[in-house]
Amino acid sequence: MNDRRVGPASRSRREWLRQIAGMGICLPLAQSGFASYLPSPPAPAPEQHTRPAPPPAKTSLSPDDDQFLDELERITVCYFWEQTNPTTGLVKDRCDARKVSTDNAVVASTAATGFGLAALCVGEKRGFVSLSEARTRVLNTLRFLWKTLPHHRGFFYHFANVNTGERIWDSEISSVDTALLLCGILCCRQHFENSEIRQLCRDIFDRVDWTWLSEDTTLLPHGWLPEAGFLPYRWDYYSELMMMYLLGMGSASHPLKPAAWDAWKRNIFEYDGLRYIGSFAPLFVHQYSQAFFDFRGKRDRYADYFQNSAIATDVHRRFCIELAKQFPDYSDDLWGITASDSDKGYVVWGGPPAMGPIDGTVVPSASGGSLPFLPQPVMRVLRNIRNRYPQAWSTYGFVNAFNPLKGWYDSDVIAIDTGITLLMAENARTNFIWNTFMKNREAIVGMQRAGFKTYQPPDQTSGQK
Repeated sequence: MNDRRVGPASRSRREWLRQIAGMGICLPLAQSGFASYLPSPPAPAPEQHTRPAPPPAKTSLSPDDDQFLDELERITVCYFWEQTNPTTGLVKDRCDARKVSTDNAVVASTAATGFGLAALCVGEKRGFVSLSEARTRVLNTLRFLWKTLPHHRGFFYHFANVNTGERIWDSEISSVDTALLLCGILCCRQHFENSEIRQLCRDIFDRVDWTWLSEDTTLLPHGWLPEAGFLPYRWDYYSELMMMYLLGMGSASHPLKPAAWDAWKRNIFEYDGLRYIGSFAPLFVHQYSQAFFDFRGKRDRYADYFQNSAIATDVHRRFCIELAKQFPDYSDDLWGITASDSDKGYVVWGGPPAMGPIDGTVVPSASGGSLPFLPQPVMRVLRNIRNRYPQAWSTYGFVNAFNPLKGWYDSDVIAIDTGITLLMAENARTNFIWNTFMKNREAIVGMQRAGFKTYQPPDQTSGQK
């Protein structure tokens, strides 16, 4: 593993999505029973379902599942403890999990650090890290973020040197990566009963100037470069953007206007009779905001986003099973494709509709990041990988990706992917991250200003096949 590899790999996820953000209707509108409708659906094609299929059934975890996830969480927390500079608190973007002792990468990411802060909350709660050790690490991180790490109007660069905080690769001031960092910060503010932690969290959050980011637009830009100004790409389609808009609307110092919540598009997709809000993007877009914001039993004027992500996950499961005609490794016990490493480099792939050169690669975080949405189907996949594919297991849990058809197994762990699996595992077990994060005024106010109301979701019946 070397740092030269990290840059293009990590950037491609965001840059690829930027490219397709402007394509919209240029992409196929029907593929394998899939259709996109905006604003209202046209007449269905002859082979399409004319009635929505039932949503996926509610499922739960068994005691054995809980024990399995406890082991997974413990070694995942080890990644965020060991691959973090203890002085700066910055977390490596990725690591060679098979050569941990010799991995000397220096690239940290803002988003990875956000997951790392939340991981410290999980680690302390579970007893994997002592309270004094976790609190010291959190304080070191917050002090470095507040006093040393370069920022612009409170927003941080996408990538930084893990030891110094220096900007790497001329990366952008990133709106969404800063949002992920803020989510981790807000978890720490509520979990650790420490006055300095709470004050630093408040100072760092209130320094973020959302009004600068939205000065001439209700659609937030992806980022800003000191050499060129704002990037031309906007957060204008459903994706992981929800946390960013909600945090901005919940700000006490520089709040976004509520109109920002209504500005982004919510395209309706259909596959196998299931309809949901989605994007031409990998599965992770349904997971990241929901690792922190608790959308269960709540809806705005558009959707129940928790149920929406459950449907999107079940759609992806069905899509992978259909792909078994081409790639026989996919099954109901082995599915999940999202932006990841491959034997040919980093690829942004997924579906439906199929995107990227899908080749039978499996990405454990695709299913793992959806644990609260489909607990039992996801556990089947995770147990199957652990039991049948030992090379897909490493010092820090699941490697980023593997392809049993090619006999290829990644050596790396990517922080944000192992991080989403960790947080969603804990949410599926105890609701801990949701319960902790949602104590924050910013989260409560953001959802109120977006128009969320509590309601009783309809009973779910089995839609699995």
